[in-house]
Formats: sequence, C-alpha cells, structure tokens
Amino acid sequence: MRRGLLSLAWGSAQAGASLTLASSAWLVSGLSPSPLVNSLLPVLATATALVPLPQRPLLGTVLQMGATLLLVGVGLLGKNPAGSGGAGIPWALPLALLAVLLFGLGLQLAQLPLQRFLVGSQGLSMRRLRSGSDLGALLGHLLTALLFPIGKAVLQFSQALVLLLPVLPAALLSRRAGQPTPTAMVSAAVVPSSPGALNWRCCLQGLLFGSLFGLLPLWVRQEGAGNCFDFGMLLTAYGLGRLLAASWPAFPLPFPSALASPWWLSLLRGGAYLLLAVLLAATQWLPGWSSLALFLPMGALAGCSDARLAASLDNLADEPMRWQTLERSSGVGALAGSVLMGGAAQAFGLPVALPLQVLGFVAAALPLSRPSPSPGRA
Repeated sequence: MRRGLLSLAWGSAQAGASLTLASSAWLVSGLSPSPLVNSLLPVLATATALVPLPQRPLLGTVLQMGATLLLVGVGLLGKNPAGSGGAGIPWALPLALLAVLLFGLGLQLAQLPLQRFLVGSQGLSMRRLRSGSDLGALLGHLLTALLFPIGKAVLQFSQALVLLLPVLPAALLSRRAGQPTPTAMVSAAVVPSSPGALNWRCCLQGLLFGSLFGLLPLWVRQEGAGNCFDFGMLLTAYGLGRLLAASWPAFPLPFPSALASPWWLSLLRGGAYLLLAVLLAATQWLPGWSSLALFLPMGALAGCSDARLAASLDNLADEPMRWQTLERSSGVGALAGSVLMGGAAQAFGLPVALPLQVLGFVAAALPLSRPSPSPGRA
C-alpha cells in the first residue's frame, strides 16, 4: 500500500513538472517571437545540470513549488501572458524565465535523491519509476492541452502546483531516512558519482532533441498557426510513444539470434535516427492531425534509444545514477542544441530550423550507431 502511494506521488510530481515546463514554453512563445529568446527556456531549465549541487529532496521540491507559484502570479497579473499576442506586463517575460530557472534548480536538487530513496529504501523498481515518469509526463502534456482553453496559464500552473503537493511527504521521509546505501555504495565503488561525469552519446542525443523541442512551441504558433491545445496534443502523442516504448519489454517478440550480431545492432541503432529524420520531415507533407500522429512513433524511438543508452552505462552499478547520468548528459546536450538552433533561426529565419533539424538527425546516425565502449571508457 505504501509503495503504491509513493509511486503515485512520484508520478504526480512528474506530471506537475511536465505541465509546468510545457505551459511555460507556450507562455514564453506568446511573450516573445524571438527564436533566440525562446531557445533560452530549455537552457534555463537544464543549465543547473552543469553545477555541482547537494542532494536536497525537500529543498528541491519546495523550490519547484515556489517557482510554479511565481508562474501563477505571472498568469494572474499579466493580462495576456499566454495569449496569441506578445502583450502583457513588461516584466512578465523575465519573471517567467526566472521561474523556469528556479524550477530546473529544484529538479536537480530533488530528482536523484528521491529516486534513490524510493528504489533503495522503499523497494520500488527503477522500471516502475520510469513508467511513472513517462505516464506522469503524458498526463502533464495532456493537461497542457486541455486546461488552456478553460483557464489559460493561471489554471495550468495552479493545477501543476496541486500535482506537485503529493511528493512532499516522500521528500520529508527521504530527508529523515538519509540516502540509501547498498546501491549508492556500489556505485561509488565502481565510479565516482561526480556531477561532472558526462556521456558523449547521451549529450549528442540530447543536442538533437533539445534543438527540436526548444523551438517547437514557437514553430507551432507561428509556422503551424496552431494554439496551445495543438502544442499540448503534439507533446501528448510524443509522450504516449515513450510510454509504449517503456512497456515494450512486457510484450517480447521473437528475435533471431542471427540478428544479434554487433553489425546488425549498429544498423538498428543508426536506422532509428534516420527514421526519426524521415518522420520529422514527413510532418510537413501530411495535412492537419495526420502530422501530429507522427510524433507517436517519434516518441517510441526516443524512448527506446534512452533505454539503450542507460543500459550501456553498465560501469554505473547504481541504476538511478545511470538514468541521472543519461538525463544530465542529455540536458547538457539539449542546452547546446537549443542555443545553436535558436541562434540559427534568429539569424536565418524560423523556417530554416526544420531542414537543419532533419540534417542533424541524419548526421548523428553514424556516430550513434557505433557500439558502446567497454565499461570504464564511456
């Protein structure tokens, strides 16, 4: 019973986080038409990954809630902070960016210690947490789409605050119990859990998806003439694909041993990124909701790739640390990708972003298709 409640609290917090970040992205796209300014949002959300931070689950959770409350204030005081135009109070944009920075800081403080507490002390499986994260993100993106027509930014951020509340007891328990030991000590014995450790494959994949999603709300608003409902449903389709990918091991298919050769596996890895490039380009060929449906297989491919990259980090015996390394490395790559794509779109125009993004997936297929190095050299 207790494990089930803790699992629900974790999933609720992930839903609150995805709702906050997605709604903030749409809010900023309405406050400024500049691609460079919009690309700053994912940069601020992930920049704290570059800083060595203590593990403070309670402080991190409270900081996330405070940042979300600040966004509620922006929604209340700004007459049109998330509307179709860019009008509103002059300080709405800097306040929104500050709130996203604080929210990202809270995530970095809380995520790893909470995962270790739930896996090490409470006996939850990492796979269960990952499924909860994907399901929570899916719910958050769906709420982004459904709440905006009803109450716009105020309702979105208010609901995000409610979703963050259930994880507070888990953060308190984690603080009292201290950090788990068996897995953490094994991890420390195998490789230092330094916040500076990065994996280049995860960074490269993060660069690809960071450059894509950094300008996605602005693309939907300006090039696709869409609204927040369209943006939220697009993220929902992507999140559903990731959730299906996470459930894939529950439905194993026959896999001939002849296809398990390193050459064939490398071809599959590289082919996934080529297929992502084709799907992304096809979103411009298909009309209306048909293009939105393509984000479902894109999310599935991204989820499978994440699982493969996390499994390749077998020099880290602590499974939460593997996923934290993946997320942190991907975040650093996303930071660079957002700035590069935002700068290119600012200089050459937003329509150039999509062809550059397709070329990026094609170019990354070869280096990411190579097998992972042996443990200790990743």
